[in-house]
Amino acid sequence: MADIRLIKNELRSKYRKLREDMSAEQKQCYDQQIFNRLINTDHYKDAKTIITFVSTNLEVDTIQLINKAIEDHKRVAVPKCTNLIGNMEFYIINSLDDLEKSTFSLMEPNIKKSEKLMDYKDSICILPGFAFDREGYRIGFGKGYYDRFLNNYDGKKIAVCYNNCIANKLPRGRFDVAANFIVTPKYILTTK
Repeated sequence: MADIRLIKNELRSKYRKLREDMSAEQKQCYDQQIFNRLINTDHYKDAKTIITFVSTNLEVDTIQLINKAIEDHKRVAVPKCTNLIGNMEFYIINSLDDLEKSTFSLMEPNIKKSEKLMDYKDSICILPGFAFDREGYRIGFGKGYYDRFLNNYDGKKIAVCYNNCIANKLPRGRFDVAANFIVTPKYILTTK
């Protein structure tokens, strides 16, 4: 039996290439379609707290979502990596000015300007990933940060993903947690 880590690394490379090959115009169009679908869901409308990643160039854009949620008077919490072994905490930000470049060159909350999120009630969590399958499982960036967090998170887990990065079935480990919904430019998929 093949090592699941090797298979996941091959898939990461495959889906990274698909994203890198997308034109800036196409990505912007897809990002806008995903954003429009997401903010019109009852999950978004009913949530008091939006837990989301701060997107990089390869990911579905979340900057517009962060700004919209703040404008809608929702709490917005973004991740801060607390160590190199896969642990993270979420901090509430009031604007993009509360972010700074940090671990892995990602934009993370400046903890001097932000408050640690302690209450996850009435929240949804927006999930990053290179690819998702139809059951909601993901190929992430391989560090395990989200898998560790999601094992203790009871709220709705919503993936944002491009249609060409949806697979029928992806390899998964025993600690992997599935998304409840996947929002793509063309549809919203409810997983099992």
